[in-house]
Amino acid sequence: METEIWPNLAAACAQGGVPLVLANARLSEKSLRWSQRLAWLARPVYRGLKAVWAQTQDDATRLAAMGAEVQGVMGNLKFDATPDAAQLALGRAWHALTGRPVVMFASSRDGEEAALLQALAAPDLAQAARAVQWLLVPRHPQRFDEVATLITGHGFAVSRRSDWADGPPPIIADAPTLWLGDTLGEMALYYALADVALLGGSFEPLGGQNLIEAAACACPVVMGPHTFNFAEAAELASAAGAAWCVGNVKEAVLVASALAQDGHRLTGARLACDDFARAHQGASERLASAIARLLQV
Repeated sequence: METEIWPNLAAACAQGGVPLVLANARLSEKSLRWSQRLAWLARPVYRGLKAVWAQTQDDATRLAAMGAEVQGVMGNLKFDATPDAAQLALGRAWHALTGRPVVMFASSRDGEEAALLQALAAPDLAQAARAVQWLLVPRHPQRFDEVATLITGHGFAVSRRSDWADGPPPIIADAPTLWLGDTLGEMALYYALADVALLGGSFEPLGGQNLIEAAACACPVVMGPHTFNFAEAAELASAAGAAWCVGNVKEAVLVASALAQDGHRLTGARLACDDFARAHQGASERLASAIARLLQV
């Protein structure tokens, strides 16, 4: 799936006559350069694949350059994932109790939380920072405690999702508290609780996390300049009015805060998210049909 290719597995499948395919395949420019440097290892693996079905035409071109047998461009399977309905309902119910717009830093990575906290503490961003409630959801669970310490170290109080019984605590205007999403498997709840999300991994040169999940939950996204892991999805989401690209975290704070407070624009962006997510569904059915045809040969 996607980028997972294993030389020993490919060799064993070839020796045993077992067809090996790469589905929902993607290959970034960075990964292509890496593969070309290790062509003696990578090229035989790509050539040994029975079939490759790419997410985008650009992925298909890069995969073909490595010798892969690209049989079609199917789109991205992630568009077919359905958010948990119970989590969506709970998140929306909690949002209704907050009385303030919520902006989430979704799947944040090391270095990004510090940049956000510095931006929130900056005098020139004080108004934008305090106008909304901030929620941080780190990408990796082993960093939950680290991020909690980082929050308090920047002078903010922290309220952890793992301590909530019946939802987030009441918001106290004179005592700014940041919420920390420190649980696993609840991204749909967090997206439903938020009005706007900052895309983790896009403010450091890490390629960005999955913005499709946010769109499926009708949560508009503000992303940084590094989105090479989801390049086409980022471009399409921006064109659809479901996402905005900015140069750094400080710009993201301003754009996200303004959007979260503008009810008319926010409603339009949520509708754009829903249209964007629905327009690109169907990859799973196309892939299943292609694999079935391959097995009949």
